Amino acid sequence: MNHPILPIQHALISVFDKTGLEPLCQKLKAQGTQIYSTGGTAKFISEQGLEVIPVETVTRFPEMMDGRVKTLHPNIFGGILARRSEKEDLAAAERHQIPLFDLIVVNLYPFWDHLNDTKEVQTKFIDIGGPSMLRAAAKNHASVVVLSSPTDYEEFINELDQHRGTSLRFRESMAAKTFRRTSEYDLMIANCWEKSSSELPNQISLGELTPLRYGENPHQKAAWGAKIQPWKVLQGKELSYNNLLDAESAVRLTYEFKEPAITIVKHNNPCGVASLEAPLDFVFDKALNCDAKSAFGGIVSSNRCIDAKTAEAMSKIFFEVVIAPGFSEEAKVFFSQKKNLRLIEWENPALGTFEIRPSMGGWLVQTSDNEGMPLEARWVTQQSQVSSTTQSDLMFAWLVAKHVRSNAIVIAKDGHTVGIGAGQMSRVDAVQLALEKAKGKTEGAVLASDAFFPFRDNIDLLKDLRIGAIIQPGGSQRDAEVIEACNEHGIAMLFTGKRHFKH
Repeated sequence: MNHPILPIQHALISVFDKTGLEPLCQKLKAQGTQIYSTGGTAKFISEQGLEVIPVETVTRFPEMMDGRVKTLHPNIFGGILARRSEKEDLAAAERHQIPLFDLIVVNLYPFWDHLNDTKEVQTKFIDIGGPSMLRAAAKNHASVVVLSSPTDYEEFINELDQHRGTSLRFRESMAAKTFRRTSEYDLMIANCWEKSSSELPNQISLGELTPLRYGENPHQKAAWGAKIQPWKVLQGKELSYNNLLDAESAVRLTYEFKEPAITIVKHNNPCGVASLEAPLDFVFDKALNCDAKSAFGGIVSSNRCIDAKTAEAMSKIFFEVVIAPGFSEEAKVFFSQKKNLRLIEWENPALGTFEIRPSMGGWLVQTSDNEGMPLEARWVTQQSQVSSTTQSDLMFAWLVAKHVRSNAIVIAKDGHTVGIGAGQMSRVDAVQLALEKAKGKTEGAVLASDAFFPFRDNIDLLKDLRIGAIIQPGGSQRDAEVIEACNEHGIAMLFTGKRHFKH
C-alpha cells in the first residue's frame, strides 16, 4: 500500500509542558495549519499572537469537572482515528463535521514530580485524556503523526522542512516512542502505588535514553536514561558514561553529611572526603590532601554552593567534573577558564531508593544502603571511653566506608579522611593500603571497616600507630581474638552489627 507524504492541515495541541511550543506553533502557522487546542494551552498559543481554535468548537460541549473532561469525546477521537484510506471513515467525519487531525501534540501531567506526595495529590496528576489521545494517534500512525515530548519537536520541524509533511517512516518512529512513553507512565504510577507492600518495584523501566559519547571504553556504546533530567550542565565537554558513574558515587557520599562536605571520587571510589563546619575552601583542602595524587582527573562533589575562593583552589587541579547545588558568579568565572571541565548544577539531589544492575541474563534489584549508625552499636573492648571528637570521627568514617568498594578500610581524623584502602580482595591488604595512603598521619585517628575482621593480623598492623578507635560490624568467628588484639594495643572498638559491602 502506498503511503504518500502527508501534509499537516489540522493539528490538535494539548500540553502540560510548554517547552518549545512557541517555535513549533509558529512553524505550523507558517505552513497554514489550523491549530485546535484546550484550556491553558490555547491561552498560551493565543498569547503568542497566533490564531487558535478552541477544542469546544469540535466537541460542541464545554470543558467540565475542573477540566478533567474536555477531549474525551467522539468528535475528538473520530478526528484522530479516521483512516484516510477508508471511505466510510471519511464519510462519517464529514457527516458529523469532524476535522481530520494530521498532528497530535500531547504530553502528560507530571506524575513524576509528585512521587513523595499523598495519594490525593498524586491522583490529580494522573493523566487520562492525554494517554488516550496519544495511543489513538499512535495506532493510526498511517494517517496521523504524534509528538509526545518536546524533545521530538526539532526532528518534526526538520521533517517538515524536508518533505512539507510527514513520511511514514517518521510517523512510525513517533508512534513507537509514544507507546513506550505511555507504558512507562503507567508503570511509574503502578510502581509508586505498590510501594506500600514492597520496597522494590515489581517492574523496572529505563525511561527515555539519551546517547552518550561511548561507554566505559570508546568501543562500547552507552546511553543515560530517565523520565526527566533533574540536573543542569553549565559548561564543559559532553558527559561520559564513566563521568556519570563517578558523579553518582560522589553525590551519594557527599549528601550523607549535614555539615559542609566535599567528596573527590576516582574510578568509582572516594580518594578524599571531608565534612566540617568550616569555609568550603578549607573543607576542599582537607579532602584533597587525603590523596592528592589520585585526585588528579577525578570528580568533585559539594553539598554547598561553590564560592570563588573554593573555585580558585579547585581550578588549580585537573578535574573531569565538579557537581554542586550551585555556583557563585565569581566561581563560574574561574571555572570558565577550563573549557573542558564539566560543571553540573544539581540543586536538590533526589537519589534513587533502589539500585539496578544486569546479572545472568536478567536484572538484580536492591534497596539502597541508607543505614546510618545502628542503634545496637556497642563497645566491645576494655577501652570504651573516647572523646566526642573521636565519636564524631567514627561516625564520619563509618559513613564513608559505605561508599568504598569492598574490601574497604577508611582512616579518618578531625572530620576528613587521611587514608582509604579500596577494592582489595584481602582485608589485610586493604588495611595496608589505607595505612600507606595515610603516610603516618594516624595518631588520634579512627579506622572503619565495611565488614568484620576475619583475623587479628589486621589489628596487629596498627601496633604503635596510635589509632584511637575502630568501628566495624563484628560477627567473625574470631571476634574474640580481634578484641584481644585491640585490648593489647590500647585501641577502643565499636561493633555496629551492620556491614556495608559495596561490590
